[in-house]
Amino acid sequence: MNLPVPGLFRGPKTLSIMPTYACPAACEHCASMSHPKARENLTLQAMLSAIDQAKALGFYNVVFTGGEATLRWRDLLAAIRHASGLGFPVRLVSNAHWAVSAKSADRRLDALLEAGLTEINYSTGDEHARFVPLERVVEGCLAAVRRRLKAWVMVELRAARAVTAASVTGHPRIAALAPEDRALIEIVESPWMPLDPGLLEDYPPGVAADNHNLKSFRVCSNVLQTYTIQADGRVGACCGIGMRQIPELSVATVDQPDFLSRAVESAEGDFLKLWLHYLGPERVLAWAAARDPSIRWEGMYAHHCQACARIYRDEAVRRLVREHYEEMIAEVLQAVWLDEHHVPSQSRGMAERRRACAQA
Repeated sequence: MNLPVPGLFRGPKTLSIMPTYACPAACEHCASMSHPKARENLTLQAMLSAIDQAKALGFYNVVFTGGEATLRWRDLLAAIRHASGLGFPVRLVSNAHWAVSAKSADRRLDALLEAGLTEINYSTGDEHARFVPLERVVEGCLAAVRRRLKAWVMVELRAARAVTAASVTGHPRIAALAPEDRALIEIVESPWMPLDPGLLEDYPPGVAADNHNLKSFRVCSNVLQTYTIQADGRVGACCGIGMRQIPELSVATVDQPDFLSRAVESAEGDFLKLWLHYLGPERVLAWAAARDPSIRWEGMYAHHCQACARIYRDEAVRRLVREHYEEMIAEVLQAVWLDEHHVPSQSRGMAERRRACAQA
């Protein structure tokens, strides 16, 4: 199923770096399978090499995630400083375990900003709050606001939960902010998914994919767009949720020469990854179920990554993809052409026409 088509995806690429799998929290179904006893750590040399290679390949930004990246504090600051020095926007994803007080939150953010951080994302929800109190996320947000730094808060979405977007915005210390300060905090709810595609989470009505709402599900923008340098040295071709359980999503290792370009070439030459990126995993499952009605998928998945895990780990779906993927080549390549050639060229043409009219 390999096609000699590296370089198809023309959008901005993200380099994601996991300095460690270690984390103060031990959330059930953790996306990266991180926990307090994890010992895998990426070397600083590998981080800096990945950043240099990303610059040479024209990547857009660098993200540090985990595990909890702040547990590698000195190396994290050095890597942020290196990425910032090369002109990259730099994002940190953290559970804010370090924001135990205003003083500690201020001290950490000052060091991160001095190194070159441009965006911070906090993770919370019922699972995270079992180990890191919501108050620490609030403290981290307030420290960001004091520095006019945009803070994103990702909240776990499930049917029954105590921590919601409303409970974060309604927290007395956030609700008391002036409107212009409150605008610096962006809260997004994202489905909390079991790592096992056979385990189902309970979501609010209409959140999980089915044939009625399939058109509303966006394609998977992370495959081919995000390349993740994992703490164990593997290079993944997506954002990392559940990736450790899917060998096919790891496409290089940091001990190989030019490992990032190898990863890009391998990922963009794999037809299934093109299919996932340009049409989305839910549509792959719907396609498979149309050929084998015993494959159930409707109402099961609200998160791209759990649907993707089903494709890679369900032998019935894998067999259909292996045996019948050629049926989809024309449709997928048409989507590639529309996304990477036709629509961008039309947008450029419209922009050029607007400039010509403005100069007339």
